[in-house]
Amino acid sequence: MIGTSSVDRVDGGPARLGGAPLYAAQALRLLGTPARLVTRLRRADAEAFLPQLARHGLPVSWRAGETAEFSFAYRDRVREMTVEACGEPWYAEEARGWIAEALGGVRLLHVGALLRSDFPPDTLAELARGRRLLLDGQGLVRPATVGPLVLDSEFDREALRHVSILKLAEEEAFALGADSEGEGLSELGVPEVIVTLGPRGSLVLRDGAVCRVPAHPIESVDPTGAGDAFAAAYLASRGIGQSPGTAARRATAVVAALLVARQR
Repeated sequence: MIGTSSVDRVDGGPARLGGAPLYAAQALRLLGTPARLVTRLRRADAEAFLPQLARHGLPVSWRAGETAEFSFAYRDRVREMTVEACGEPWYAEEARGWIAEALGGVRLLHVGALLRSDFPPDTLAELARGRRLLLDGQGLVRPATVGPLVLDSEFDREALRHVSILKLAEEEAFALGADSEGEGLSELGVPEVIVTLGPRGSLVLRDGAVCRVPAHPIESVDPTGAGDAFAAAYLASRGIGQSPGTAARRATAVVAALLVARQR
């Protein structure tokens, strides 16, 4: 998987490592899936945060660069999020250079975008060469603007040409004009779309069919990163030949296990 590591503060707590690489690594370790992590973070944060990625047993390739910062607050399962700083984009030249070396032989790639600026269409085109991409829809609907997060649909449609699977949270699907059953998402032209619905489970849309997968009942005060873990587990499951519905059920079980462990 590839994505910028972030610095997060949840409910006024201390700064901690966040971003898709961390939560994907947790899911992949639980599954025992061989994988590689490619990430970027500030050099000043590397000493504290890189060991947190490495302890999950996956090889990590990284480069120094400006990263994103977020603050979160949860109110009755509703997340209020503020963008404190925007990260540095990933460039097509990097995808042809050190990233290509880091991803040598990789055929399934989870692109863990945090903001719209993270992975421009030309970078996605390079990353998609010989690979099947799962893109986190945060990279479509989150503008790269500091302040309270407000989603919109003003993204470059060219980006979706290179995406095989699109993972959306419910509010992201709404921002793209979908209804509660995912109606309208087929117009995006992506072959496979997953919509995570929090405690109500998920929807998987493929070939005109909709599969609804229930969630495991869990009381979690901090579900941060659940979508990243779901995406990684889903892609890993699809990679071993599981159907979309089966992959979603497996990913649901992985997320449930991680959230339960977080409460201990």
